[in-house]
Amino acid sequence: MQTTRPHLRVSRARRSQGRRRGQLGVATLEFAFIAPILFFLLCMVMDLGVALWVNLTMQYAVREGARYAVTGQTGLDPNQKSPQRYLAVIQEIKDQSMGLYPLVNPSYAITVNSGKAQNYASDASYSSSMFGNPGDIVVLQINCAWPMITPMIRSFFPGGFFNFSVAATMRNEGF
Repeated sequence: MQTTRPHLRVSRARRSQGRRRGQLGVATLEFAFIAPILFFLLCMVMDLGVALWVNLTMQYAVREGARYAVTGQTGLDPNQKSPQRYLAVIQEIKDQSMGLYPLVNPSYAITVNSGKAQNYASDASYSSSMFGNPGDIVVLQINCAWPMITPMIRSFFPGGFFNFSVAATMRNEGF
């Protein structure tokens, strides 16, 4: 016959309970050490993802602006009394940029066949042939700067801004 030893069962139970009691805060402590690193990496990935999304959105807006430019239209110019083609193209880019246009601080370089770049400034006046004539090849390029939010990532970008350039090249239609 087998005899039971209740005192051994109790002591084993007490020992395992004592081990568990000593580890109650370990998971919380481990999470406290790892959580800041995980949150930092999450913010970093989100910051870079948004910067790439802004780049793609502005690329789309420039492509749509170039498509508008090569057709010779002026219908989008806010000043319809004497419409200017370049203002209509800029307005098309603003419309297609999903509200990002004022946030990226754009500067333009427009090149027509001759290879001579013309820079756009909001206070300058330009001729109606700024985007060339029918059959000319037009390159519309915008330089942009997007502010990075994550502090560690900002140190990798000059001035804390993700600087990028987007461009579209098209041939003017016979307008």
